[in-house]
Amino acid sequence: MEENKKIKFPISVLRPLISYLKGEKKRLIETKRELKKVDPYIVGNRDDDNSVDSDVAENVEHDRSFAMRSQVSRSIIAIRKTLTRIKLGKYGICANCGKMIDTDRLAVNPTAEYCMSCEREMEKKQK
Repeated sequence: MEENKKIKFPISVLRPLISYLKGEKKRLIETKRELKKVDPYIVGNRDDDNSVDSDVAENVEHDRSFAMRSQVSRSIIAIRKTLTRIKLGKYGICANCGKMIDTDRLAVNPTAEYCMSCEREMEKKQK
């Protein structure tokens, strides 16, 4: 086992992070709920007006709501995964190479799963 895998964040550092992540998760779940309320395809408040303009407006609002809900869902999943990694004592360790993720990166993106090197490699493969 590499030496850098043994480094763990102290609980005094993780407690405020856990609190923040749980609050953020709760806020995102409420945001997702609110976004469903404005989707004309879900709430059923579609216009009886069959004009092209009305249909386009409904489609645009549905697409916008769907895209935002998808992004919110991805954020909720990232938070859940981060909370699990904290419980398992693997927070801050790259899920790919096992090296410590730079603390500056974690400060900017507390749900980061990968170090910058691995993140760049994954982005190259996706292109």
